[in-house]
Amino acid sequence: MTDKPQYVIGVDYGSDSVRSVIVNAADGKELATSVFYYPRWQKQMYCDAAKNRFRQHPLDYTEGLEHTIKECIAKAGAEVAAQVKAIAVDTTGSTPVAVNEQGVPLALLPEFEQEPNAMFVLWKDHTSTAEAAEINTHATKFDTNYLQYVGGIYSSEWFWAKLLHILRVDEKVRAATYSWVEHCDWIPFVLTGGTQAKDIMRGRCSAGHKGLWAEEFGGLPPNDFFASLDPLLDGFTDRLYKETYTSDVSAGNLCAEWAERLGLSIDVLVGVGAFDAHMGAVGGQIEPYHLSKVMGTSTCDILVAPNRDMEGKLVKGICGQVDGSVIPGMAGLEAGQSAFGDTYAWFKNLIAWPLQNLLSSSKIIDAQTAGALQEEMIGKIIPELSRQAAELPLDEKAELAIDWFNGRRTPDANQLLKGTITGLGLGSDAPRVFRSLAEATCFGARNIVERFRSEGVPVEGLIGIGGVAKKSPYIMQMMTDVLQMPIRIHQFEHTCALGAAMFAATVAGIYPKVEDAMEAMGGGFEKEYQPQTENAEFYNKRYQQYLELGAFTETLV
Repeated sequence: MTDKPQYVIGVDYGSDSVRSVIVNAADGKELATSVFYYPRWQKQMYCDAAKNRFRQHPLDYTEGLEHTIKECIAKAGAEVAAQVKAIAVDTTGSTPVAVNEQGVPLALLPEFEQEPNAMFVLWKDHTSTAEAAEINTHATKFDTNYLQYVGGIYSSEWFWAKLLHILRVDEKVRAATYSWVEHCDWIPFVLTGGTQAKDIMRGRCSAGHKGLWAEEFGGLPPNDFFASLDPLLDGFTDRLYKETYTSDVSAGNLCAEWAERLGLSIDVLVGVGAFDAHMGAVGGQIEPYHLSKVMGTSTCDILVAPNRDMEGKLVKGICGQVDGSVIPGMAGLEAGQSAFGDTYAWFKNLIAWPLQNLLSSSKIIDAQTAGALQEEMIGKIIPELSRQAAELPLDEKAELAIDWFNGRRTPDANQLLKGTITGLGLGSDAPRVFRSLAEATCFGARNIVERFRSEGVPVEGLIGIGGVAKKSPYIMQMMTDVLQMPIRIHQFEHTCALGAAMFAATVAGIYPKVEDAMEAMGGGFEKEYQPQTENAEFYNKRYQQYLELGAFTETLV
């Protein structure tokens, strides 16, 4: 490294917002941060929760990109902006979109600007459950198991199921679609001024975990696999990709248009994109066989292992194992829960219904006071529920829940499953039900750990990342008690953005490999939760109850 200051930008696209950070590449210290909440998404435009349809407009992404980076530069100053060397981006996923031959999302064209099927299909969109089921059945007809690197089960949250659904349900979008692109691949393409969809550099992370790409297949499965699934997919692989790239590789330089819009130099390099949890694991200083849990609306659980240890091992029922998807040169394994923070948010909104629907019509207080009161009370619900739930005695006959409120991601993806709460009685108040939901999310986490272990992959500890990890001691202590393993909480608040910044520093050549960037820029952990051994037997019994209730719940689909 040079003595001259060098700065990098990490951009993290979450489900609700995008956050950018400028950090010092020497030590990972944050100079500026900015967050932008997607305005159309906040209004739930183009979404229908009752139909499990969740779409996001590309303008939410580009407006947020420009706003956050410009605000970071305004905070950090022109001197810092002149020393920015690289930008790297992570996004949620699988969140793909239909593009034309020029790589433009169809929703940015006048004829499709209000069409949900022309927008990004968010990871949590489950409108393609039928297509996922067809892919799973279809894959059994081939001598080669094309699902072997994605846990053996294809999910409706992923690339091909979403594509097939959109092509089937919308003839106009189908006719205009040239290719299908992940959000994490599209943003670098935009920043580098790409003009042809065929030139989009596809990330190893998204392609391997969601797109069925594998070196052993020579790229994607052959055209016959897709054409025999549905003729609508015949020839589609020709418009996709054969090569993929790890995120320590440059996608090119910042183009003149975006350099001017952002106030940066065209010398700034742009890295190949990846998913948020994978870069978040790097930002959280992941270690081999330590499960990095990015805990937000859902969880993404990431584990890395030396490639030599994974020879001959294929973990069933997870979201894939891909060489280089997290750290180049190591196997990256992904699992997760489809609803985590979303489970708590659902319950909060359920019990806040009177505040949200009746308070504004109160004849006792004015509208301004009602609005302020609503905001204050809703903000206190989860902290107070956590406080009161923590005071409840451990009870083997207490309310019991299953955490499949948005289906089950892992182990063994099934997005048709629903959440369950049982053991309810007249004494079941809000703190008791909340406790059952917290237990369910922790038991879901344990089920993932048990799957890794049963498949011969050890899990030696956990690293907690994300809002829930940092803000909810109650849930974190419960999780460490349920798992009987310590959980370290990373000190950096915006860990996914920090991971993107580490990759940016590697792309810029400031560090020869991302492990070096992790060591220099990581900053360590702020807290470690230790399991209370006296609770182990109780949670072991409750976990068995959870498994039995889950097995029953599956029979109801």
